[in-house]
Amino acid sequence: MAKTEKNQLDNKAFTEDCHKVLMAMSDALYAIGGKWKLMIIIAMARGNKRFTEIQRQVTGISARVLSSELKELEMNGFIIKKVENGYPVTIEYELLPYSHTLEEVVGAMTKWGMQHREKIKAEMASGKSEK
Repeated sequence: MAKTEKNQLDNKAFTEDCHKVLMAMSDALYAIGGKWKLMIIIAMARGNKRFTEIQRQVTGISARVLSSELKELEMNGFIIKKVENGYPVTIEYELLPYSHTLEEVVGAMTKWGMQHREKIKAEMASGKSEK
């Protein structure tokens, strides 16, 4: 009987821990998930501040999608939109200090992406991917 209670407590702790991990991942993916957000942040970290500069660097993104993604990044506290009145009006986007919390994530994903690309290339070269 005592063993059954211990198993139930262990399962409950495991389930609660799993739920915490899944919720944290859900929050992270909400803030930076999708095809474009991290690529936009990386392009901005490399000095691209104007809309057209960012769009030029992030190959394949449409103006409508870029505009939407920039709004979401601003809403989540990663960037700020700066508008300078004058002629012509100048709009620039700037990374906020909070965006630097993503450096470790971006580094890990970049490293993994390079390894994955090399793995796929090696498998294709050896004919392994035909299975």
